[in-house]
Amino acid sequence: MSGSETKIFDPRDSSTDSRGAELLDPSLALRGKQWCLYLAGQQHGHGATDIYSAALAPGATLSPNGWQVTRDVSGQLIPAAGRNLSAPWDGKGGRHCPSYVKGFDPHKDAWVERIYYAGAAENLWGPYKIGFLEWDGGKWVDQTHPVFVPSEDWERGSVYEPNLIYHDNKWKMWYVAGSNHEDYLVQGYAESEDGSTHWSKHVVFAPAERKIFDFCVRQRGVEFDAIFARVWVGAGTPPPETGLWWCHALKPSGVFSGWSEPTQIMTATDRGWHSGPWKPSFHFREECHNHALVFFDGAYRTSDPGPFPFAFTLGCLEIDLPVDSSN
Repeated sequence: MSGSETKIFDPRDSSTDSRGAELLDPSLALRGKQWCLYLAGQQHGHGATDIYSAALAPGATLSPNGWQVTRDVSGQLIPAAGRNLSAPWDGKGGRHCPSYVKGFDPHKDAWVERIYYAGAAENLWGPYKIGFLEWDGGKWVDQTHPVFVPSEDWERGSVYEPNLIYHDNKWKMWYVAGSNHEDYLVQGYAESEDGSTHWSKHVVFAPAERKIFDFCVRQRGVEFDAIFARVWVGAGTPPPETGLWWCHALKPSGVFSGWSEPTQIMTATDRGWHSGPWKPSFHFREECHNHALVFFDGAYRTSDPGPFPFAFTLGCLEIDLPVDSSN
């Protein structure tokens, strides 16, 4: 499969609305009649990361173009929520990899909107726990405690990169356990009736050797699509399987074998402004149910001195995917 790519945010490209800020880790959401992106980033390239937002004009069709970052009158990024409650567990290490989802909370007997994310208490590099911001009708509200923490030996004390859907009366979450630094990335799965307490047993969805870093699921008609990243955090040239992959299923299975044989839709080939894509989030065009817009993270090497000479970018892949499981 092949498609077209568009660069959306690049801190060093004045033609984008980044204005020097790194904005990545997209979570795409249609709220009312407006498309929104929830993003992790740093205001000035340092310090604890936070969650920010960008949006298309109300009523606009989903597109890679026209995204405007939410800023105050001085041009500073506006965080989605404060840290009045969550600072003890996400204050220094920041908020990472947001995942927007709408689901039913049986305790409130109401539908709620949440942005799940990984938070770190002390260090940008983890270890992480997973919590959420919740919409109270007027603003996003942070929470006192994380709602999902590592409990199994194979998680090695850190859980992050959540991707959630609400389906069949369950909050279903795919997530990463382990550590980028140790090149140990296991894809886990768990589910909950309220998305907050009483999670099912944490199970291995895909083992570390598959190097699956994200697993984003969307419903299309009566079936389900997933786009996921396979990453390479080791030394040397990334192997050919590094990149973005697509698969589908009749039901959103918590077992990798419950999905179709994956098809690669993007490689790690260096495009100049990105290589080795990760953190996909996608939806299909309203008027064309096989045309997907896949938002993803990228990075490129810079000439800056120091231990991390890279810039992070955000892009969009437009690609046609088969309509049903018979294809």
